[in-house]
Amino acid sequence: MVNAPMHQEAGPVHRDPAQFDRSSGSLVERLIFNHRTWVMLACLLVTAVFGYQLRLLHVNASFEKMLPHSHEFVRHYLENRDELRGLGNTVRVVVENTQGDIYNRDYLTTLGKANDKIFLSPAVDRAWMKSLFSPAVRWSEVTETGFDGGPLMPNSYDGSEAAIAELKLNIERAGQIGNLVSIDQRSSMIVIPLLDRDADGKPVDYAALSAVLEEVRSEIQKDSRYRVHIIGFAKLVGDLIEGLEKVMTFFALAAFTATAIIYLYTRDVRSTMLVMACSIVAVIWQLGIVASLGMEIDPFSILVPFLVFAIGVSHGAQKMNGVMQDIGRGMHQWVAARFTFRRLFLAGLTALLADAVGFAVLMIIDIPVIRELALSASVGVAVLIFTNLILLPVLLSYVGVSSSAACRSLAGASGGGKKRVASGIWGWLGRFTERGYALCAVGVGVALAVLAFGKSMDVKIGDLDPGAPELRSDSRYNLDNAFITEKFGISSDVFAVMVKTPMDGCRSFETMIEMDRLGAELDRVPGVQQTTSLVDTLRLFTVGAYEGNPKWLTVAWDPLVLKDRINLAQNWKSEMLNNDCSFMPVLAYLEDHKAGTLKRVVAVAQDFAARNSVPDRQYLMAAGNAGIEAATNAVVEKANREMLLWVYVAVALLCAITFRNWRAVLVAVLPLMLTSIMAEALMAMLGIGIKVATLPVVALGVGIGVDYALYLLSVQLSFQRQGYSLRESYQHALERTGKMVALVGVTLAAGVITWAVSPIKFQADMGIMLTFMFLWNMIGALILIPALSHFLLKDVNVSKAGQVPAFGGAH
Repeated sequence: MVNAPMHQEAGPVHRDPAQFDRSSGSLVERLIFNHRTWVMLACLLVTAVFGYQLRLLHVNASFEKMLPHSHEFVRHYLENRDELRGLGNTVRVVVENTQGDIYNRDYLTTLGKANDKIFLSPAVDRAWMKSLFSPAVRWSEVTETGFDGGPLMPNSYDGSEAAIAELKLNIERAGQIGNLVSIDQRSSMIVIPLLDRDADGKPVDYAALSAVLEEVRSEIQKDSRYRVHIIGFAKLVGDLIEGLEKVMTFFALAAFTATAIIYLYTRDVRSTMLVMACSIVAVIWQLGIVASLGMEIDPFSILVPFLVFAIGVSHGAQKMNGVMQDIGRGMHQWVAARFTFRRLFLAGLTALLADAVGFAVLMIIDIPVIRELALSASVGVAVLIFTNLILLPVLLSYVGVSSSAACRSLAGASGGGKKRVASGIWGWLGRFTERGYALCAVGVGVALAVLAFGKSMDVKIGDLDPGAPELRSDSRYNLDNAFITEKFGISSDVFAVMVKTPMDGCRSFETMIEMDRLGAELDRVPGVQQTTSLVDTLRLFTVGAYEGNPKWLTVAWDPLVLKDRINLAQNWKSEMLNNDCSFMPVLAYLEDHKAGTLKRVVAVAQDFAARNSVPDRQYLMAAGNAGIEAATNAVVEKANREMLLWVYVAVALLCAITFRNWRAVLVAVLPLMLTSIMAEALMAMLGIGIKVATLPVVALGVGIGVDYALYLLSVQLSFQRQGYSLRESYQHALERTGKMVALVGVTLAAGVITWAVSPIKFQADMGIMLTFMFLWNMIGALILIPALSHFLLKDVNVSKAGQVPAFGGAH
């Protein structure tokens, strides 16, 4: 696709469209503009169809979609999930008595009502639900006639003082203080394991479940004596979904800010509204396609529609500016739209393809939620080809721009009148094509890269704070998490090592001893609060069978004694072994799920497994929320570098196809690499870990940056191939596309910086990161491209003009 040479003043001026050769231009251009009415009607029809499809769109999440299914930890968990139903997706509800302990009739009545309502909620795994009222939670003791036991809540409970006293005794005998009952005995917990699907076979509706839990909270807290604390993946997702109204408010504010800034620059309502309208149409198409594919919007991918909008504004502003300048030169609006399309379509197409490929590369990460995000973002960027590269120029060919706006645009391009300050800035930027300025810019860039690379080594994988880093530390969820951790003396972060044997393998003394040793090794790891396994149950049963003699507080080596104790554990439905005595988890309760804590625990567990696994006794990692988090961190850590590598390979390949010049590829890509390094350094400084929710942001930085580079370099190279000097060529690039690069960078940054005050910390962090990348990509493109061009593209062979697309002109 080769364009004709470009004249300095943008070619002949066609005031009368009848004088324009309708057969000129590429086949794509002729198909679009010679049939523009049909193009517009087709886009209108598609918009209506996808707009109608939005009724199918839902916001939800899935616990399974957060799991890296190819990782061995998750494979082991999924293979044995039926044996671990209490260690998967679990919600914990704590009811606190602020004016006394739990041993009073009113409190227990309130707790019972909450228990019943939650028990009847959809998607609750009722057989494994635990509370003071659950018959599966039992106590046991040794009497002179043998073992005795029963459910925590006495069968004869009637609210009397005697019944409450019996309940208190049962709680103490069951050892539930610090487990279902807080250490100060002023709170008790309801543990709610969740199914993957409800009774109708539908996925868990986390918004509905969260609403039920909030209804329970509000009902209980009508009595000022009681407070309710709720934690768990389902509640976190519910809170994020509930916060979407606030998130969308900030999105709307960002869109309004972008509209206002572009209008203040153009002073033209129609072109400004067209740019925004086409970007919104792209979002409608993207969401409509997502809904048509049966996908849901995940709270962690809610930023994707805004990113599509932002990229659309970037490309739309370039088209608007091109049409505006050509109309200012006296062209008819239809001709101006065609010439702008001819100049910028291939550059815009390449940039959007680079964006789409950059997001598509995220699909190499074997985490379904990231793959869906990648698909959604790639689709969104792809539809921008139709809405902002095709539909927008067609619409501008109908409505044009106001004559005053066109004249102001041309005055700005000429650098006169009221634009002297701006022209001075463009002139100063042009000096970066000179050796002194170029050396200084490249030197500063190298220094920043070295410093940022050193700091980026401090960026961590996974969560860096206790609780939910997606929410602020003073959010209700994180305050609830802190309360439960403090009052119960044990956190909800559990790392489980699964011990698998042949049937009845748990009756082996050697197996019990090895499990005990594993628990002891994990117990010594910093960050582990305590460990528990079947061995602890057997110790208690053994010492109980021998009149409480402390010398029997051990694992009996005698096979008959050991077998008897294990039979007793099975009869009491212990959670620490399965029915055929072939599966026993060793649980480690952690202080938190920070990346450092998980790495230490995993290292010790894997080392023990490597030393002690034999064919008849396998130690499999890992279950529990901490085990799954550890697997996710491992996948994210591996994918982070791999993803960036493939993103840059794809971007470099597309740039090479576009420019046919390896030096131009370096000029385009090196500023992007600096942005990526500095983005990770910023994450380290802000205490943002690389995890599922934040991983795509760095890929976004590459996508936005390559847009800027392609628009600037395409025009610059086109002029250079016509014999203009580097300085002159870059000045023309600034006039035609550079101003829009600067405007878009500032516009988008001004919009997203407002997110920094969002009550959703995830959005606040992304606002800061996006602001940095929008601005730094803009600065890097405007300064480093001319500086690098001085060393790599100073002498472009004019004879090669026919070999490479010349985006800059083509009239």
